[in-house]
Amino acid sequence: MSKHPQLSWSEIKSNDSWAVFKIMSEFVGGYESLQRVGPCVSIYGSARTGPGTPTYDAARAVAQQLVDAGYGVITGGGPGVMEAGNRGAQDRNGISVGLNIELPFEQKHNEYIDADTCINFDYFFVRKVMFVKYSQAFVVMPGGFGTMDELFEALTLMQTLKIDKQPIILYDSAFWTGLLDWFKDIMETRYKTISPEDNDLFRLADSPEEVIKHIQGYHAKYGLSPNF
Repeated sequence: MSKHPQLSWSEIKSNDSWAVFKIMSEFVGGYESLQRVGPCVSIYGSARTGPGTPTYDAARAVAQQLVDAGYGVITGGGPGVMEAGNRGAQDRNGISVGLNIELPFEQKHNEYIDADTCINFDYFFVRKVMFVKYSQAFVVMPGGFGTMDELFEALTLMQTLKIDKQPIILYDSAFWTGLLDWFKDIMETRYKTISPEDNDLFRLADSPEEVIKHIQGYHAKYGLSPNF
């Protein structure tokens, strides 16, 4: 059954053209809101990981220590790990940004986002630009398809030199080991679809202290700068 039973194909294409203005408005709104904040770190992770779980508590502790180290925190604005990141930032009175995506289920923005940086998006691709442009590092907690999408977006942009390299920290080695073995054994060695140096684009961490050490060590060497 057609998704647009009342519209002709030419009318659908015309609507696509007008959507450009909506896309532009999301970019402008995001840029104007986020260009005023200082250096931030994005925390990615599952919306389904609730309070009291080890991953939620770890994400909150990571955010706290990021603020203590001088960074703001950017999350996807929803529940689970995202809530934990924003909550940890507010625990320390730090910058707490939420890039919320409008979905028909699962997500509404959490209560721990600063009012002036709680931004709603209809388009995933605009939202991902905001994550990348305004982040000085990426902390990737255990998550699902959305988390993988965000991780691979950052990896691809760095691999292809579309943005400068920034720290990518994969938190909880037990969660990531199978995927990283597949990168090494299958993609790199057997099929040669990635290069050995591509496996240097990320680091593992199992404590908030390791996260901060990786990020601080990198920026002590290379400094802070916009991604593009």
